Amino acid sequence: MAVPKREIATTMSKSPTRYSGGCLCGRLRYEAEGDPLLSGHCYCSDCRKASGSGFIPFMGFASTAMRFSGEARQFRSTSFRGSDAVRNFCPACGGLVFGGEVGKDVSHTIYAGSLDDPSLFHPTIAIFARNRPDWAVMPLGLTVFDTLPA
Repeated sequence: MAVPKREIATTMSKSPTRYSGGCLCGRLRYEAEGDPLLSGHCYCSDCRKASGSGFIPFMGFASTAMRFSGEARQFRSTSFRGSDAVRNFCPACGGLVFGGEVGKDVSHTIYAGSLDDPSLFHPTIAIFARNRPDWAVMPLGLTVFDTLPA
C-alpha cells in the first residue's frame, strides 16, 4: 500500500525592492530598500526651477531605508510649511540627487531622474498641481493635490 504524499506549503518570500542611483558623474550615490512611502510628480515652483523642467519626479523613503555615499552640497529654501526644504546635489557635476538632511530628517526624497533603473519609478500622486504649467503634461491616473496631501 502506497503512503500518500504530503503536500508541503512553501512560502516564497519576495525580497524587498532595492533602488539605487546618483548624480551624473557618479560621485554622489544612494541606495534605498523597500517600497517608497510616496511616489509622484511635484509641480511646485521651487522644484520646477531646481529641475529646469515642469516638475520633479520624486520618491519618498524613510531615512532608515536609505544609505548615501559621496559628498553632497545643499541648497536650502523655505518650504510650503515654512520649514527648510533641503536639496542635495553633487558639487562636481551639479546633479540634483535627493532631498532632506542626512542624520536629521526622518524621511528623504530621491529624484527619480537619478535612478539607475528608471523603470522602477511608478508615480501615484501629483502635488502642487495648482502650479503646473499648461505645457507640463500630467499622466492619467494620478491622485492630484492642489498643494500637499492632508
